[in-house]
Amino acid sequence: MTTTQDYQAAEQLLRRMARPGELVVGDKIRPQWIDGGARFWYGVSNGVGKRFVLVDPAAGTREPAFDHARLAASLTAASGQQVDPEALPFRAIEPAGNAVEFDAFGEHWRCRLDSYACERAEGVPPGNPLEVPSPDKKFAVSQRGHDLWARSLSDGREWALTTDGEPAYRYGSGPDCTRNPTLLRKFGLPHLPPAVAWSPDSTRVLAHRTDERGVRQTHLVEARPADGGAPVLRTQRYAYAGDEEVPQAELIVLDVAEGTVVRAQAEPLLMSQLSPIMVKWAWWADDSSAVYYLGQPRDLRTLTLHRLDPATGEVTTVLSETGATRVEPNQWMTSAPIVRVLADEVLWYSQRDGWGHLYRYDLRTGALLGQVTSGRWAVRQILHVDEAERVVYFIAAGLVGEDPYRRTVCRANLDGTGFAKVTDDELDHIVTAPDTMAYFIDSASTVDTPPVSSVRDWTGRVLVELERADIGKLTAIGWTPPERFRVKAADGVTDIYGVLYRPRGFDPARRYPVVDSVYPGPHLTRVDPCFDPGGMGADAEPIAALGFVVVAMDGRGTPGRSKAFHDASYGHVADAGSLADHVAALRQLAETRPWMDLDRMGAFGHSGGGFATVRAMLDFPEVYKAGVALSGSHDSRYFMQGYAEAYDGADNPEAWARSSNVDIADRLAGKLLLIHGEMDDQVHPAHTLRLADRLIAAGKDFELLIVPGAEHLFIDCLQYVRTRGWDFLVRELMGTQPPAYRPAPITIDPELLGEFFA
Repeated sequence: MTTTQDYQAAEQLLRRMARPGELVVGDKIRPQWIDGGARFWYGVSNGVGKRFVLVDPAAGTREPAFDHARLAASLTAASGQQVDPEALPFRAIEPAGNAVEFDAFGEHWRCRLDSYACERAEGVPPGNPLEVPSPDKKFAVSQRGHDLWARSLSDGREWALTTDGEPAYRYGSGPDCTRNPTLLRKFGLPHLPPAVAWSPDSTRVLAHRTDERGVRQTHLVEARPADGGAPVLRTQRYAYAGDEEVPQAELIVLDVAEGTVVRAQAEPLLMSQLSPIMVKWAWWADDSSAVYYLGQPRDLRTLTLHRLDPATGEVTTVLSETGATRVEPNQWMTSAPIVRVLADEVLWYSQRDGWGHLYRYDLRTGALLGQVTSGRWAVRQILHVDEAERVVYFIAAGLVGEDPYRRTVCRANLDGTGFAKVTDDELDHIVTAPDTMAYFIDSASTVDTPPVSSVRDWTGRVLVELERADIGKLTAIGWTPPERFRVKAADGVTDIYGVLYRPRGFDPARRYPVVDSVYPGPHLTRVDPCFDPGGMGADAEPIAALGFVVVAMDGRGTPGRSKAFHDASYGHVADAGSLADHVAALRQLAETRPWMDLDRMGAFGHSGGGFATVRAMLDFPEVYKAGVALSGSHDSRYFMQGYAEAYDGADNPEAWARSSNVDIADRLAGKLLLIHGEMDDQVHPAHTLRLADRLIAAGKDFELLIVPGAEHLFIDCLQYVRTRGWDFLVRELMGTQPPAYRPAPITIDPELLGEFFA
């Protein structure tokens, strides 16, 4: 029977995703560079505040940035406010010689580190989150109405960079379908910062004019707006699969001082989901002499690198690649392309030999010069290129025998020789590495090994250890490490991998209901190989705390391995990340784990996982007896054009129809809870309502919760929505009534919100 204590543990584990540092201390390092990158500081959350650490990699030192107790005492005396050294009233610092500056209690402060005298000081006004400052911090660009404006940060002078913007034909914004208007309204923001990129010399800005004049208009009705007035109609430009008109980006270069506008002399870029500037498909050369950008036709089967002359607007083709299916610069749709333009060459990512590898091209002629990396593994990210030594450093996956998803830092000579592992161990490595640095920050872990963070040089030598994650608070609530597993896919040949979470208070003599925590990709993996379960894994640990065995896995068709493994989803989005592989895996796991009760099997998923949850129940009703589907994209024909066409094909209405849960709703046999936000502007609530309509017509029993005012992430009602899902699983799979306990509201850490909007 699930207890109040189980729900309390589940709540804390859910909070782990929203409030990092409350249960695991020292697991994430977010460096703030100083002295041109020679040193950095970072903050470590302790659950109530932060401790601040200063690092000098060259000297191999790591020490407190200041004496927290002395500073707290001094600030208490100077401000008249009580200051707790464990919960200092600021989240960021600015080292300034033998002093440290910060903002607290609505004022700017300077504290000398020799005497610890704190005094009010003149400070630079906090940056406007809606502006993008230049590298030299002299100017900033913002969006005003439908145009872009510049501002001098020294005297406040402002001037228009464009003047002809208009609705649906505006400057500096991504497509309407991913602008997150509902979420932004909740935080009092009118829009996101503009999609612009400053030239490294701070003289010009790369931007684009977003053309959505012919794009389909969709509508949401906000039943109770924030002012409490009458319902409000919210209109959004949102192209569906197969629509003739889709968002386009017309690249422009703006000279900030001269006020000139240079327009690219080329066809606009298709911009189905995200700004090409924001996802780094368009970028400046290091010397500001050119802009490079990637472009694709609508079928995505060709990828081309272009060069834009910022002075004339002339566009030339550098190189191009065509394939039988989509040609990707990275298997993760929203990750930066694995392409690097050097002085005379281009490092180009390609899966032409069946794996993701680097190739070298001549920048002037586009001629192929050679293959840099090779093998049955894949390059995941370029970290650093030493052109003088002719070496590239990169992250690869597939070099750890027991887990092909674990990442390894490697090096290779640009001529294809000299391949070596820089981090030669069995761990997964997450790296922060500005390309100009002589070192990188490495976080090494596995799903069951807490991370150790350190600074390494490019030989792999540890210069200074930073943090060993403390999981004492996590284990205190009954958390146990998950189990990484490998089983065979439904074809009986292909290895697939996943993670199994045991219930809180696990007793191998008992039998437990099982929940498949699903997310189908094909643009993301459900499981990360590191200790942090990530956003896709936010629900697995809390559900396990309630007394369920929880399984998460990546079937064929998801990214991260070979081209063929990923292409299994091409034209087969209906398979929802190969649910047949999930069923095969569950049966294999249960053969050696008699405590897994597959007669009480359910699914739980959000967004694409909501679609996969319902599809699991419709395609495998004999396996999945209950499901909770949040914000599900249940019909590709009425979903984002860019996603549907990328993975099912640009002209494949039969495949879009096959992936519709609505058309096969009459197959439902188990217990289903559908949850959707009324103001979900990413996956419109019409997806769930259309499915509900067909279920009603088929006489099916199900539960439906439409959450007023909620957007896609349920950001201000996270605990309520998850608790409703937990209650449903407890009732339907355990056959008991859940306790009356209701979690307190969960607020999102401001730093997480900043990362989301970035």
